[in-house]
Amino acid sequence: MKSKHPGPLGVAAVVKASKDPSFTPRPSIWDEFSIPDRVAIVTGGNRNIGLEMALVLSEIGARAVYCIDLPGQPSDEFKLTKDYVAKFGGRLEYVSADVTNQVEIWDKINKIGDDEGRIDACIAGAGVLGREVDCLDYSAKALEEVMSVNVNGALFTAQAAGKQMIRFGLPGSIIINASIAGTTTIKGRQWVGYNTSKSAVLQMARSMACELGHLGVRVNTLSAGHIRTTLFSDVVEPDSQVFQEWAGRNPLGRLGRLDEMRGVTAWLASDASTFCTGSDIVVSGGYTIW
Repeated sequence: MKSKHPGPLGVAAVVKASKDPSFTPRPSIWDEFSIPDRVAIVTGGNRNIGLEMALVLSEIGARAVYCIDLPGQPSDEFKLTKDYVAKFGGRLEYVSADVTNQVEIWDKINKIGDDEGRIDACIAGAGVLGREVDCLDYSAKALEEVMSVNVNGALFTAQAAGKQMIRFGLPGSIIINASIAGTTTIKGRQWVGYNTSKSAVLQMARSMACELGHLGVRVNTLSAGHIRTTLFSDVVEPDSQVFQEWAGRNPLGRLGRLDEMRGVTAWLASDASTFCTGSDIVVSGGYTIW
C-alpha cells in the first residue's frame, strides 16, 4: 500500500500550470494540512495535551475523533470541547478503555473501525508520571505501573490502529507521545521509571516504522518539553522556585503552552508529513540543545 500523491505541489504545480492552461494556480499548502473525512483516535484524550491534540485534528477536518481514556465518564473539559467542535461540524466521541488491556483496546478500536469504515490517524498519548523515588529504592510494582501504561499501552494502541489502517487499505499516521525525558533526564527529579518508559517508546516507534513503512503506515514520536498542563501543576507549584528554574532551562526562557502542540500535531497527522517516519519530533523550547 502506497500513499496517494495529491497531485502536483510546489514548483511541480508551477511547471504544470505553465504547460496546461486548464490548471488553475492556487495555494495548496492548506490542502496538505487538511484531513477531510478522516477518522482519528487519541488515547489520553480526556484532558490536557491529549484533548488539545484531538481538538486540532477536528479543526483540520477530521469527520470524527475518538478520545479514549480510563475514566468511565468524560471530563467537563471534554464535554465543553465536544460541544465546541460540533459547532463547526466536527465530532468528538469519548470511549472508556484501559490501554494496558490489549484485548480491550484492540476490541474498542476495532469497533471504531467497524462503525466508521476507516481509521487514518492515531495518537497514543495515554501516560502516567509515576512515583518520585530514589532509583535504588524504586519498587518492582512502581516500575510495572509506569511501564504498563507508557510502554505496553502505547504498543497496544499503535497495534490496534495499525491493524485498522491495513484492514481498510489506507495510508495512516501513528504518533506516539514520548518526552524529552526519553533522551535526557530532568535535573533534580527522581523519575527513573518514567524516563525509562519514554526512552522505550522511542525505539518502539522506530521499530514499528521499519516494519510498517512498506504498508503505507508511518510511525513517529512527539517529544514535548515542559508544557503547562494540570499534570505539570500537580508536580510543580506555579509560584515555586522549581517552576522558575524549569522555565529558565531552555533558550526561550519559558514553559510551553498547550496550544503550542497544535501545529506539530497537524503536521504529523496530515499529508504534509508523508515522507516522515521513524522520527522523534522535539518540541521543547530548545531544552535539549543545552
